Amino acid sequence: MTARICILDYGMGNLRSVEKALEHVGASATIASDAGAVRAADGVILPGVGAFPKAMERVRELGLDNLIAERRDAGVPILGICLGLQLLFESTSELGGAAGIGLLPGGVAELEADGLKVPHIGWSPVRWERDSRLAEGIESETPFYFVHSFAPSPERDDLLGSAAYGARFACAAERDNVFGVQFHPEKSSAAGLRLLSNFAGVCAATPTPA
Repeated sequence: MTARICILDYGMGNLRSVEKALEHVGASATIASDAGAVRAADGVILPGVGAFPKAMERVRELGLDNLIAERRDAGVPILGICLGLQLLFESTSELGGAAGIGLLPGGVAELEADGLKVPHIGWSPVRWERDSRLAEGIESETPFYFVHSFAPSPERDDLLGSAAYGARFACAAERDNVFGVQFHPEKSSAAGLRLLSNFAGVCAATPTPA
Protein backbone atom coordinates (compact mmCIF):
# COMPACT_ATOMS: atom_id res chain seq x y z
CA MET A 1 0.00 0.00 0.00
CA THR A 2 1.24 3.48 -0.88
CA ALA A 3 1.03 5.86 2.06
CA ARG A 4 -0.93 9.05 1.44
CA ILE A 5 0.79 11.82 3.40
CA CYS A 6 -0.51 15.37 3.77
CA ILE A 7 2.09 18.13 4.23
CA LEU A 8 0.41 20.97 6.08
CA ASP A 9 0.60 24.34 4.35
CA TYR A 10 0.34 27.34 6.67
CA GLY A 11 2.75 29.55 4.75
CA MET A 12 5.93 28.79 6.75
CA GLY A 13 7.55 25.62 5.50
CA ASN A 14 9.91 24.02 3.04
CA LEU A 15 6.99 22.26 1.37
CA ARG A 16 8.21 21.36 -2.11
CA SER A 17 11.44 19.72 -0.99
CA VAL A 18 9.55 17.62 1.57
CA GLU A 19 7.02 16.67 -1.11
CA LYS A 20 9.77 15.65 -3.56
CA ALA A 21 11.60 13.62 -0.92
CA LEU A 22 8.41 11.73 -0.03
CA GLU A 23 7.69 11.00 -3.68
CA HIS A 24 11.28 9.79 -4.07
CA VAL A 25 10.69 7.13 -1.41
CA GLY A 26 7.40 6.03 -2.97
CA ALA A 27 4.83 7.87 -0.87
CA SER A 28 1.92 9.87 -2.24
CA ALA A 29 2.35 13.45 -1.02
CA THR A 30 -0.22 16.25 -0.95
CA ILE A 31 0.32 19.86 0.18
CA ALA A 32 -2.87 21.21 1.76
CA SER A 33 -4.45 22.95 4.72
CA ASP A 34 -8.12 22.04 4.27
CA ALA A 35 -9.69 19.57 6.67
CA GLY A 36 -10.90 17.19 3.97
CA ALA A 37 -7.42 16.60 2.57
CA VAL A 38 -5.91 16.21 6.03
CA ARG A 39 -8.58 13.71 7.12
CA ALA A 40 -8.13 11.67 3.93
CA ALA A 41 -4.39 11.17 4.59
CA ASP A 42 -2.70 8.17 6.20
CA GLY A 43 -0.15 10.47 7.81
CA VAL A 44 0.43 14.18 8.45
CA ILE A 45 3.65 16.19 8.29
CA LEU A 46 3.96 19.58 9.99
CA PRO A 47 6.97 21.38 8.46
CA GLY A 48 8.17 24.85 9.38
CA VAL A 49 10.84 27.50 9.18
CA GLY A 50 10.86 30.84 10.99
CA ALA A 51 9.62 32.05 14.36
CA PHE A 52 7.43 29.91 16.64
CA PRO A 53 4.94 32.67 17.72
CA LYS A 54 4.18 33.77 14.16
CA ALA A 55 3.86 30.16 13.03
CA MET A 56 1.37 29.38 15.79
CA GLU A 57 -0.70 32.41 14.78
CA ARG A 58 -1.01 30.98 11.27
CA VAL A 59 -1.67 27.46 12.54
CA ARG A 60 -4.51 28.70 14.75
CA GLU A 61 -5.98 30.96 12.05
CA LEU A 62 -6.34 27.90 9.83
CA GLY A 63 -7.60 25.67 12.63
CA LEU A 64 -4.70 23.30 12.10
CA ASP A 65 -3.96 22.99 15.82
CA ASN A 66 -7.35 21.36 16.44
CA LEU A 67 -7.09 19.32 13.25
CA ILE A 68 -3.67 17.94 14.18
CA ALA A 69 -4.95 17.03 17.67
CA GLU A 70 -7.98 15.35 16.10
CA ARG A 71 -5.78 13.27 13.80
CA ARG A 72 -3.53 12.34 16.75
CA ASP A 73 -6.56 11.13 18.68
CA ALA A 74 -7.63 9.08 15.64
CA GLY A 75 -4.26 7.27 15.69
CA VAL A 76 -2.91 8.85 12.50
CA PRO A 77 0.92 9.21 12.49
CA ILE A 78 2.14 12.82 12.72
CA LEU A 79 5.67 14.05 11.99
CA GLY A 80 6.93 17.52 12.87
CA ILE A 81 10.04 18.76 11.02
CA CYS A 82 12.31 21.55 12.35
CA LEU A 83 9.98 24.32 13.57
CA GLY A 84 7.17 21.79 13.11
CA LEU A 85 8.71 19.66 15.87
CA GLN A 86 8.86 22.68 18.19
CA LEU A 87 5.21 23.57 17.53
CA LEU A 88 4.15 20.14 18.82
CA PHE A 89 5.37 21.11 22.31
CA GLU A 90 3.47 23.13 24.91
CA SER A 91 5.32 26.45 24.72
CA THR A 92 8.36 28.46 23.65
CA SER A 93 10.44 31.27 25.13
CA GLU A 94 11.06 32.73 21.64
CA LEU A 95 10.11 36.38 21.11
CA GLY A 96 8.54 36.74 24.53
CA GLY A 97 6.89 33.34 24.52
CA ALA A 98 3.89 31.60 22.98
CA ALA A 99 1.79 28.49 23.53
CA GLY A 100 2.21 25.56 21.16
CA ILE A 101 -0.08 22.76 19.99
CA GLY A 102 0.76 20.75 23.10
CA LEU A 103 0.84 17.17 21.80
CA LEU A 104 4.24 16.70 23.46
CA PRO A 105 4.82 17.82 27.08
CA GLY A 106 7.67 20.29 27.55
CA GLY A 107 8.91 23.63 26.30
CA VAL A 108 11.23 25.07 23.66
CA ALA A 109 14.17 27.35 24.50
CA GLU A 110 17.23 28.87 22.83
CA LEU A 111 20.14 26.53 22.22
CA GLU A 112 22.74 26.46 24.96
CA ALA A 113 25.63 26.40 22.50
CA ASP A 114 28.48 27.12 24.96
CA GLY A 115 29.73 30.13 23.03
CA LEU A 116 29.30 28.69 19.53
CA LYS A 117 27.54 30.82 16.92
CA VAL A 118 23.75 30.53 16.84
CA PRO A 119 21.92 29.55 14.68
CA HIS A 120 23.38 26.08 14.44
CA ILE A 121 23.72 25.45 10.69
CA GLY A 122 25.22 22.31 9.22
CA TRP A 123 25.64 18.57 9.67
CA SER A 124 25.70 17.01 13.14
CA PRO A 125 25.64 13.33 14.17
CA VAL A 126 22.36 12.21 15.72
CA ARG A 127 22.48 9.75 18.61
CA TRP A 128 19.40 7.56 18.90
CA GLU A 129 18.42 7.30 22.56
CA ARG A 130 16.12 4.31 22.01
CA ASP A 131 14.74 2.05 19.32
CA SER A 132 12.10 3.48 17.02
CA ARG A 133 10.32 2.64 13.80
CA LEU A 134 11.35 6.11 12.61
CA ALA A 135 15.07 5.36 12.98
CA GLU A 136 15.04 1.78 11.68
CA GLY A 137 18.06 1.06 9.49
CA ILE A 138 19.80 4.34 10.41
CA GLU A 139 22.88 3.90 12.58
CA SER A 140 23.27 6.00 15.70
CA GLU A 141 25.62 8.97 15.18
CA THR A 142 24.60 9.34 11.52
CA PRO A 143 24.87 13.04 10.51
CA PHE A 144 21.73 15.02 9.64
CA TYR A 145 21.39 18.61 8.44
CA PHE A 146 20.31 21.29 10.94
CA VAL A 147 19.29 24.96 10.73
CA HIS A 148 17.93 26.22 14.08
CA SER A 149 18.42 28.50 17.08
CA PHE A 150 15.97 26.81 19.47
CA ALA A 151 15.41 23.24 20.66
CA PRO A 152 12.75 21.44 22.73
CA SER A 153 13.08 19.73 26.10
CA PRO A 154 10.94 16.60 25.86
CA GLU A 155 10.11 14.34 28.77
CA ARG A 156 12.63 11.55 29.24
CA ASP A 157 10.32 8.84 27.87
CA ASP A 158 9.62 10.93 24.74
CA LEU A 159 13.28 11.59 23.87
CA LEU A 160 14.19 9.75 20.67
CA GLY A 161 17.40 11.43 19.52
CA SER A 162 20.02 13.97 20.57
CA ALA A 163 22.88 15.87 18.96
CA ALA A 164 25.65 18.12 20.21
CA TYR A 165 26.41 21.74 19.36
CA GLY A 166 28.43 23.12 22.22
CA ALA A 167 26.07 21.26 24.57
CA ARG A 168 23.93 18.20 23.84
CA PHE A 169 20.32 18.94 22.90
CA ALA A 170 17.19 16.97 22.06
CA CYS A 171 16.67 16.70 18.31
CA ALA A 172 14.03 13.96 17.96
CA ALA A 173 10.98 13.00 19.98
CA GLU A 174 8.33 10.30 19.85
CA ARG A 175 5.15 9.69 21.84
CA ASP A 176 2.79 7.02 20.52
CA ASN A 177 1.85 8.17 16.98
CA VAL A 178 3.48 11.62 17.32
CA PHE A 179 7.02 11.98 15.95
CA GLY A 180 9.26 15.01 15.49
CA VAL A 181 12.79 15.82 14.30
CA GLN A 182 14.70 19.09 14.65
CA PHE A 183 16.88 18.40 11.61
CA HIS A 184 15.75 18.48 7.97
CA PRO A 185 15.43 14.91 6.65
CA GLU A 186 14.59 16.26 3.17
CA LYS A 187 18.06 17.88 3.11
CA SER A 188 19.93 15.01 4.81
CA SER A 189 20.86 12.76 1.89
CA ALA A 190 20.29 8.99 2.10
CA ALA A 191 19.73 8.93 5.87
CA GLY A 192 17.02 11.58 5.63
CA LEU A 193 15.29 9.71 2.82
CA ARG A 194 15.42 6.52 4.90
CA LEU A 195 13.78 8.32 7.82
CA LEU A 196 10.99 9.64 5.59
CA SER A 197 10.60 6.17 4.08
CA ASN A 198 10.30 4.76 7.59
CA PHE A 199 7.61 7.33 8.42
CA ALA A 200 5.74 6.44 5.23
CA GLY A 201 5.95 2.79 6.28
CA VAL A 202 4.46 3.61 9.69
CA CYS A 203 1.65 5.49 7.93
CA ALA A 204 0.97 2.62 5.53
CA ALA A 205 0.86 0.09 8.37
CA THR A 206 -1.53 2.14 10.53
CA PRO A 207 -5.22 1.22 10.13
CA THR A 208 -7.18 4.01 8.48
CA PRO A 209 -9.60 5.65 10.98
CA ALA A 210 -13.27 5.05 10.34
